[in-house]
Amino acid sequence: MKPDPDAAAEENAYELLRQQNILKNKALLQQLSLDAASVSASRPPKPSSSSTPASSSTRKRAPRKPAAESTLPRRTSSRLAGLPADSEAAKRKAEDDDAALSASLLENAAKRMRVPGDLSFELKKGLLDDGGARGARGRTFTEEDVKGTTDKDLRSMREKMSALKLYDRFEVNVEWTDSGDGAAADIKITPERIYALAFHPTTTKQLLFATDKTGNLGIFDATSTNPTPDISTYKLHARTISAFTIPAASPTTLFTASYDGSIRSFNLTTGVATEVHAGDDDDDDDALSAIDLADPHTIYFTTLLGRLGRVDTRARGAEQWTLSEKKIGGFGLHPRAPHLCATGSLDRTVKLWDLRRMVGEGEGRAPALLASHTSRLSVSCALWNSNGTLATTSYDDTVKLYKFPDAHTWAAPPAARGKGKEKEAEVKEIEPAHVIRHNNQTGRWVTILRAQWQQTPPGGQHKFVIANMNRYLDIYSESGEQLAQLSHESITAVPAVAQFHPTMDWVAGGTGSGKIVLFS
Repeated sequence: MKPDPDAAAEENAYELLRQQNILKNKALLQQLSLDAASVSASRPPKPSSSSTPASSSTRKRAPRKPAAESTLPRRTSSRLAGLPADSEAAKRKAEDDDAALSASLLENAAKRMRVPGDLSFELKKGLLDDGGARGARGRTFTEEDVKGTTDKDLRSMREKMSALKLYDRFEVNVEWTDSGDGAAADIKITPERIYALAFHPTTTKQLLFATDKTGNLGIFDATSTNPTPDISTYKLHARTISAFTIPAASPTTLFTASYDGSIRSFNLTTGVATEVHAGDDDDDDDALSAIDLADPHTIYFTTLLGRLGRVDTRARGAEQWTLSEKKIGGFGLHPRAPHLCATGSLDRTVKLWDLRRMVGEGEGRAPALLASHTSRLSVSCALWNSNGTLATTSYDDTVKLYKFPDAHTWAAPPAARGKGKEKEAEVKEIEPAHVIRHNNQTGRWVTILRAQWQQTPPGGQHKFVIANMNRYLDIYSESGEQLAQLSHESITAVPAVAQFHPTMDWVAGGTGSGKIVLFS
């Protein structure tokens, strides 16, 4: 029987195309390896452990995490598939397996790779135009507590905060379906777990922003009359957006910080997300944990390796200083004295720093340390209000309030005696004015709880909100008195990421499924 020339030609064309794909994948993999090698070679060496103060106790080796089950395609046995050894079919099968593995590796690498440069999005029109039984579980603050308050001012605050009602135009825990059967819609603002949440400063509409663990920014307009939740989502980063801020002086700009090591400035009127800082690609050492602004052009950030950084948006590059041997979970600049910086760290300390003065030399050069306090377990955040009260949240199940009413008047330190020669003054040990017992054991699947101040409270009555592991939102005064415990029977997940509107008594919380609850 003569061979079919058409079949032979078709097989040769297929074989040629397959070989080209294999060569292309191998070249891409080789290029990725070369890029990774060049990044490693250009990265400055990490500070030696001998350059940092010795710990008073021996550092324990972190427990090794169990290896995650691989999702990559697996090679299969040619023998079990009935293919003769060394046959053309067996060779082709092996090459196909290699090609599939190479393609999968390329896809996984691409998902985690930061997209460099500026991004542009099409924004929704008029975004910034002005125009029960479950809830009773573990409740620690009730209507009887409000009625039993003898202090007139405190009772007034408690009545006001406890009167806030859940936004219920769309259900909190019901998935929306477009089946035409009138099913309710939930407010799922981001695809994945919420890491940061904030209200826009405007008071003409309730506009909520949230970021999640895969780099998405979600925006929800609670005042929209649409029959479904008015939500828009933008992919700003390749990895978790750990924090963001909307400066009051520039409410059309949003600054985001991500685990991909970059900071972006997202213009809410043009839809352009400008990259203002970028660390090394795919380097966990450059993952950013928090962000704050000292002025419209000066951005401060912290990293998971205990560094504090400063970026001037008018110039490229960033200065960084090592403040801790471990992760800095959160920090804050004093609203009335932005040179005062407070940090909360995995090393169990809260520390106050003066950003006007640098001490030390070389890799040990850093802002002057003014004061510190050590907790029993790690401190996850440290945030100021404009009165000079510092709130910290710790895994020792406390919220601590430190009072520095005259902090904004602290005089500037004396000038340095030559560049980098000034000696660090004696560090003051501080103690909290109030300690609030609060369950902060979030575990693995709930975002870390953080106490968040209302920035400019109406009537000057300073208060903060923090989520409750029993699915409440707890509100406290500046003196540590509980004002309210907001709840609703439809809230079936912990609204772990809690936030106040800067000037209005609106409170929101974000959950692990990307949904939000809103009280006003």
